[in-house]
Amino acid sequence: MIALLGDTHMPRGSRALPDGCLRVLGAADLILHTGDLTGDSVLALLEAYAPVRAVQGNMDEWPLRERLPERVIVEAEGLRIGLVHDAGPAAGRHARLRAWFPACGLVAYGHTHQPELARDEGIWIVNPGSPTERRRAPGHTMAVVRDGRPELVALD
Repeated sequence: MIALLGDTHMPRGSRALPDGCLRVLGAADLILHTGDLTGDSVLALLEAYAPVRAVQGNMDEWPLRERLPERVIVEAEGLRIGLVHDAGPAAGRHARLRAWFPACGLVAYGHTHQPELARDEGIWIVNPGSPTERRRAPGHTMAVVRDGRPELVALD
């Protein structure tokens, strides 16, 4: 099972990953992060659970941004998965993501903190939301991928 999360924005104050998120991470074979981890310590925390592939976000500290790519393609769960942090404006977002990752069966992005699970021209488009900073989203979320199918996980 793949755990998919983004926009953790840690460390910040007393912010921590919720228990539900930690349970999912504990069962994961792979963790994918769509950026805005913010600090190296978050990457180390995630790596204690499973191998991690991540992309840089606009709020990540400079040393972390130097270590992480802007975009990456990962092969797992029988899928080619594209990761990016900022997918640009909502208008044309799905077409843009398909163009950036033409050979992928799933594309995940972050930045908006708004969870999304959509099927567009045969490709899964996923924004896992945020487990720590919901902003205008209805709740804290992440996503999982099992047997090639993504699903959102409510953490509240």
